[in-house]
Amino acid sequence: MTNKEMWEELEQKIANLMQKNKIPGLSLAIIKDQDVIYSKGFGSREIHKNLPVTPDTLFGVGSCTKVFTCLAIMQLAEKGKLSINDPVKNYIPFKLGSNDKPIHIRHLMSHSSGIPNLGSATVLILRHAPITETWVPFASKDDFYTFINGAKEEIVDEPSKRFFYFNSGFTLLGEIIEAVSGLKYEEYITEHILKPLGMNRSTFLGDVFEKDENRMTAYFAEKDTPIVKKHPFDPFIYAAGGLLSSVNEFTKILSMFLNKGKFAEKQIVTSESLEEMFSIQIETPLVFWGRSGYGFGLAISEDFLGYKLISHGGSTGMSSAHFAFIPELNIGVVSEANVGHNPGVLISQTILSMLLNKNPEEEIPYYQIQSKMEQFSGEYTNYKGLGKAKVFIENGMLIAETESGPNKVKYALIPEEPKLTDNKFYIYSIGNKTPVTFEEKEDGKINAYIERNCFHKVK
Repeated sequence: MTNKEMWEELEQKIANLMQKNKIPGLSLAIIKDQDVIYSKGFGSREIHKNLPVTPDTLFGVGSCTKVFTCLAIMQLAEKGKLSINDPVKNYIPFKLGSNDKPIHIRHLMSHSSGIPNLGSATVLILRHAPITETWVPFASKDDFYTFINGAKEEIVDEPSKRFFYFNSGFTLLGEIIEAVSGLKYEEYITEHILKPLGMNRSTFLGDVFEKDENRMTAYFAEKDTPIVKKHPFDPFIYAAGGLLSSVNEFTKILSMFLNKGKFAEKQIVTSESLEEMFSIQIETPLVFWGRSGYGFGLAISEDFLGYKLISHGGSTGMSSAHFAFIPELNIGVVSEANVGHNPGVLISQTILSMLLNKNPEEEIPYYQIQSKMEQFSGEYTNYKGLGKAKVFIENGMLIAETESGPNKVKYALIPEEPKLTDNKFYIYSIGNKTPVTFEEKEDGKINAYIERNCFHKVK
């Protein structure tokens, strides 16, 4: 397959994904050996004016910001301003954790503090959008520390024992960056990372974003109607997920990653620091790609089609992004969208598999799983139509709804095997596992065996 044919195939896949997932606008860029080899915008950055997305359109990248925060911490560590092995409370008025096993900076960077999600991002996103109000006081640093330090009973485990994605931990890292550098978080990131990388339009600031002509309009998905929402701008969001950037600018940080910390002859961070960021600090459950975990602001899978895959995604609820790269092959991809549910993981894995001359439909489990689910979805009846069943996809799971006379029951079908290769599921109810099996007949018809019933797919 030529590059032209590959890009044409990719563009069809992107267009289909956008329609299926109700995405107004999306942009995409691919990098190889520090050069952008493909970039394109799809759809509308503003639906009602039908303004097109370009590779230079600014989108909110959400938690993809976390890698910038970790880079800043590593830079400050290289300068001797802090150690990632220092207790957090050495720098800021953080009171969680025990004295004998304190929470260190590295634990916040790797989501291994033992503190579960506290919902700080939820409070601010719902408030700024606006969607609803939680009435949690969260307008000053005093409010923030009252919120955090009040969660002593929420600590689940000692540090390094368990992975909990902890947005508030990155807000704390932003506070440490300010305390150590003497600059506001956004000023430090701009001066020490964005400007050296030539990411001159990327910003955290609402007024700067609003002045840029090529910017997204943020949308909140509500059934089939995209509702315009205000993107959240708040200093307490910045370090965890507040950056806005374009895919063309974001490729520059990927280039730096793939060039051992150097960009345009500037050493942004040492290769030793990057090696630590790229190493699993705590393992996470991931089914398909070998040993997986979280480094510093990065998710890591050790066996993606034979290679180490490093990635991260992000969503603000009304904008989203995902990036992924394979250091060994010097390739990477970034995608951004103006809704909160960009299927970035799928886009990244599809593109990387194509660059590896693999067929995504054969190599990426999503395609096989989705195909099976769609095959089994539909309407069913049993003997003489005395019972009915409907099978459909909801939130990534197969759901069955059966009807017998006046009785209707709805339940999740839990797969026995993650890739659905054996067509076997079960229904769980108060300790009981009721088997469910789909049978593909030679004539193409499908039967569903649910408890005592044999249902035949009719539609």
